[in-house]
Amino acid sequence: MRKVEQIHQMKREVKRELLDELPAGDRRAIGSRRDLQKVNAWMGHAHIMVRELVGAFTDRSPRSIVELGAGDGTLLLRLAKSIAPRWKPVRVLLVDRQRLLSSRTKAEFEALSWNVEPLEMDVFEWLQRSHPETSDLTLANLFLHHFVEDDLRRLLWHTAHQTGFFLACEPRRVNFSLCAAALLGFSGCNDVSRHDAKISVRAGFAGNELSALWPVDDGWRLVEREAGLFSHCFVAQRIEAKDDRIIDGQLL
Repeated sequence: MRKVEQIHQMKREVKRELLDELPAGDRRAIGSRRDLQKVNAWMGHAHIMVRELVGAFTDRSPRSIVELGAGDGTLLLRLAKSIAPRWKPVRVLLVDRQRLLSSRTKAEFEALSWNVEPLEMDVFEWLQRSHPETSDLTLANLFLHHFVEDDLRRLLWHTAHQTGFFLACEPRRVNFSLCAAALLGFSGCNDVSRHDAKISVRAGFAGNELSALWPVDDGWRLVEREAGLFSHCFVAQRIEAKDDRIIDGQLL
């Protein structure tokens, strides 16, 4: 009952974030991207993703990874440093509207035998190409919450047709997360980050909202659950058997 009440207390609302409006080289944008690195660390998203992936890829490792809305690539680099001893070599495609991957970050990937290619392109433009590239694994971190339901449904449909495994970590849309977002100023985060954090929570997810938008297909196993203190995790894994849908750890 508590979870249902929290979901109903906050209706999902998607608004444009300031960081999306600023040029890549803007001083406030640069500062906000640094803040995002800290926020990702506090939310533990690299750790959450590593735990999910190690459990899923037990008998093989993915050879190709795509990250949608990859930003500067530092979240994936943190994940790579944890998982690289098990996975290599790996080809990585970072899809983002802005080219933010630094030469230093790229070099750190290469030191792990991960070959990284940044692709400056809108995610829908990339997913809807006439000959889309397929991947063993597709990731999205703090990205899906930017989209309204119709666009999100379309994004997930295209993603399901180009990957065998999809993993997303997003803000959990509950009052506790909103209260935490209001405290970011005390950690030194700038005005862009403080503004966008509240918008991100209100646009986040709860319950089985992402599972409901994934294309109906018996060839997928879906897991959707709370993760950590502030996060919402969604996993879609292609399988041979009948589709399972797992909500908050319960097989439906």
